[in-house]
Amino acid sequence: MLFQRKIYDKLLDWKANSSKEKALLIEGARRIGKSTIVEEFGKNEYKSYLLVDFNDASEVVTNAFEKYLNDLDTFFMILQIEYNVTLFPGESLVIFDEVQRFPKARQSIKKLVKDGRYDYIETGSLISIKENVKDISIPSEERTIKMYPMDFEEFCIALGETKMLEYIRSCFDKLIPLEDDLHHKAMLLFKQYILVGGMPKSVSKYLENNRTFTAPDAEKRDILELYRNDIGKADTKYRSKIASIFEQIPAFLSQHEKRVRLSNIEEKSSFPAYEDTFGWLKESMMVNECFNCNDPNVGLSLNEDRTYIKCYMGDTGLLISHAFTPSEIADGELYKQILHDNLSINEGMIFENAIAQSLAANGYKLFFYTKYNEEKHRNDIEIDFLISNGSKTKPKIFPIEVKSGKRYTTTSLERFIDVFGNRIGKAYIIHTKNLSVKDNIVCIPCYMTMCL
Repeated sequence: MLFQRKIYDKLLDWKANSSKEKALLIEGARRIGKSTIVEEFGKNEYKSYLLVDFNDASEVVTNAFEKYLNDLDTFFMILQIEYNVTLFPGESLVIFDEVQRFPKARQSIKKLVKDGRYDYIETGSLISIKENVKDISIPSEERTIKMYPMDFEEFCIALGETKMLEYIRSCFDKLIPLEDDLHHKAMLLFKQYILVGGMPKSVSKYLENNRTFTAPDAEKRDILELYRNDIGKADTKYRSKIASIFEQIPAFLSQHEKRVRLSNIEEKSSFPAYEDTFGWLKESMMVNECFNCNDPNVGLSLNEDRTYIKCYMGDTGLLISHAFTPSEIADGELYKQILHDNLSINEGMIFENAIAQSLAANGYKLFFYTKYNEEKHRNDIEIDFLISNGSKTKPKIFPIEVKSGKRYTTTSLERFIDVFGNRIGKAYIIHTKNLSVKDNIVCIPCYMTMCL
């Protein structure tokens, strides 16, 4: 089942403006639909396309990269014969799929782009992991874009809810609430999204099985096993640490502060000892990292404290299958509790992960803020997320608190506004209720996160 993906517009922009100067590298976690969208792009936008999948490329193909890059006429002749595809200069696309499995192909991009006959797109997961790039020079003739699981907007399009999306955006722009019945419908759509997740195969299974959740859950568990297999192939220096953190993500997120506590993994462990571990998880895009920012300002990265980190799953649907056993899901009780707002345990974990996923898909690097009160021996201020407008002339930050329950306080956010008011554009609470504006705080329903 093919789905409309926003990244397609970025591919069109690259083809129109940069394809003769740079190859395009699409980086993302496994099973998010990279190969599918690129092949569809090749079918629609070119006279012909040739896809080399390095998961199963023949020895004839890999040998061509070793022997004939100095004789490109022979090189392209071999590819065309091997794949039974005719390439047309200026009108064909060559795709290197899962290029991390054969780094020599990535290194060849410099020469191939300079030759100028065809356009090139590379796709890969784990593509920037040290062991996958240590023996090659990265070509400057390569532009990288990141691809994520389907976001809420793409999920709604798959369900045929384009008018609902237009209505949500219109209400956000005007800062007015949705009509009550439509708000409840939008919330139901969002809950379906976090239960199914944004992995295309999981969404397909949901639609093909009359919108039931069992088949998508089985698909998500298969994907989690793929991730575990990938972790098992990581460098032995940090493989066990990666596995430990990955398996404990639900446990970390179920805590109040939701941050990674290394003492839960290994006594007397320190973050420097885990630097490669978190680097691997970040580059794999299995998780979305969120660092503490100790001085909230527009240059959030300049003030990040890398010893305080949260690890959100890259897809909330995967988090649910990761956090709960098949038996806990089999009877459907978990899904009923989430759909009917009766889930008390772990509800905050699920909603906060969904917001992190949405912000990451919108291009934000994730930060949070905490201020410890020495007298009270607890955190005085806790802000779930900080984002910035990135402007150099009118820089502003936007604090975000996520509230999964219907009753909550805004004390922490109000204190943050008191301390950093001159730096703040708008302050947001993302909750399950309809849109409202209270003094300097804009309270938006979780399905509006896509509008930030």
